[in-house]
Amino acid sequence: MTPKRLFDAVEYQLSNSPKEDMMAAKINGQWKKYSTHEVADIVKKFSAGLLQLGVSGNDFNEESSDKIAIISNNRPEWIFTDLAVQQVGAILVPVYPTTNPLELEFILNDAAVKYIFVSNKELLDKVEGIKEKVTSLKGIYSFDEIAGIENYTSILSLATDENIQKVQEIKASIPEDHIATFIYTSGTTGTPKGVMLTHKNIVSDAFFSKESFPFEDQPTAKVLSFLPLNHIFEKCVTYIYFFSSISIYYAESMDTIGDNLKEVQPNGFTTVPRLLEKVFEKILATGHQLTGIKRKLFFWSLALAEKYDNNVSGGAWYNLQLAIANKLVFTKWRAALGGNVEFIVTGGAACQEKLLRIFNAAQIPVYEGYGPTENSPVISVNRKAKGLSKFGTVGPPINGIEVKLEEDGEICVRGTTVMKGYYKRPDLTAETVIDGWLHTGDIGVWDEGKFLKITDRKKELFKTSGGKYVAPGPIENKFKESPFIEQMLIVGPGRKFVSAVIAPSFATLKTWMNQRGINFTTNEAAIKEPKVIEMFQGIVDKYNQFFNHVEQVKKFALLSDEWGVNTGEMTPKLSVKRKVVTEKYKDVIEGMYVGDKE
Repeated sequence: MTPKRLFDAVEYQLSNSPKEDMMAAKINGQWKKYSTHEVADIVKKFSAGLLQLGVSGNDFNEESSDKIAIISNNRPEWIFTDLAVQQVGAILVPVYPTTNPLELEFILNDAAVKYIFVSNKELLDKVEGIKEKVTSLKGIYSFDEIAGIENYTSILSLATDENIQKVQEIKASIPEDHIATFIYTSGTTGTPKGVMLTHKNIVSDAFFSKESFPFEDQPTAKVLSFLPLNHIFEKCVTYIYFFSSISIYYAESMDTIGDNLKEVQPNGFTTVPRLLEKVFEKILATGHQLTGIKRKLFFWSLALAEKYDNNVSGGAWYNLQLAIANKLVFTKWRAALGGNVEFIVTGGAACQEKLLRIFNAAQIPVYEGYGPTENSPVISVNRKAKGLSKFGTVGPPINGIEVKLEEDGEICVRGTTVMKGYYKRPDLTAETVIDGWLHTGDIGVWDEGKFLKITDRKKELFKTSGGKYVAPGPIENKFKESPFIEQMLIVGPGRKFVSAVIAPSFATLKTWMNQRGINFTTNEAAIKEPKVIEMFQGIVDKYNQFFNHVEQVKKFALLSDEWGVNTGEMTPKLSVKRKVVTEKYKDVIEGMYVGDKE
């Protein structure tokens, strides 16, 4: 069969390579596996139960089709719900578990959600807190057993032979251009927008990506999933795994990823750069605790790895040294990731080139890719094949789509992967998709004529008062190579010079201070310590040399707060909200320009 809808993945796997562990999750300390046959049976009954509740796709129209929301951590039940909703022609509306109540209320009302599925008591309480303001909401179901709330399994019990047969008829009639999901993007500014993605959008992106990367059919392969499934990157990759007969094991939580990697010993996983940075920070912290010959060996190996180039041989002597480093040092890194990792795909934000060099030198293959939600999402990705991967780029465009750069460098894409539009926002759709071309808002260049390199966000470019353009993204990304900088925001629109607000990595800073006999009491006290300020000035001076005079950071301010999703400075995919940060610290920013006569 040729899959045309996302739910075809189950039948496709049954026909080609049914598995004993299509999915797995850890329950009460044991990994519970779901075979392809079990998944097919659960989803069939789930769909039939939804029909009994009155859920339907009606005319397979984005307005008339019922909307079903889900707010949950990654787990098999998430996928059961996704597939069951699809099979009756309804539309899934996934929401980040970290979404604040105001945004949650907006999304549920904007989509007119009929039912919502929650994973646990905490998220149930969040929904309960706003449900009276969502008039379309008819019911809440949970995945965990929670007193006073119906479990999702009660819907499965509503299945009858008659409505199971009806599901089969509906499945056969669902067109590939029907909306499969609304993905609400919070972005770094403004009100969430509902991106309408069809079955054809996501299925075609999955198969183009599978062909390009490539993801070979690997009946014995396993992956660990921990990036939120409500993000299109992890959702699309999930279906790539299904179509490639790769088993998916769900991490218990973000805190248990390290333990779960060792238990599952996966062949790969997807991630965002921030998580890779945290992994490296832990590795570096371990290295700093070593003494004597072990410490020297560690940092000798690290220095070798920083020079690694996957396209240019370092020569026989370098390669011999790297082989020794891999045997004596990097083998421990690979063991910490389970020992079997063949690929890590990173996306969602720019990955530090230094990290890419280090991990790939350590025989931990990291491939950077790129694509917005509006493109389902993949536009380009670095490849396994020789000559199709280059550090500092997001790789060549995937097969099956067209990519062009506008005169100002904006990346535009055309193909079956481009969204149907923004829900109830034809004005925004018309601004974003022009003559079939999706205008991404990202600025890029071609490297060597085939590798796409992202240079910045179109809306984030700013001019100094001297009329010079500054792209903050590359500057921030370079500075964050320092283990002492957790987050950083470049500021300076309309000013004479560029400044920065810096959120230090206080764990690293505390270790540094203790090693030098400087007492660490509080974050507030630490950032006022003269030796700390002097050390950060040295970091700024070090990284400034990589940029033109107009781009260099002339002043900086250290912040005592740690930025996060819950405190509002970061999006759920760990991108900095520029507008929020600049508003929150406007007094600090103004302070850096005191005496600056405009």
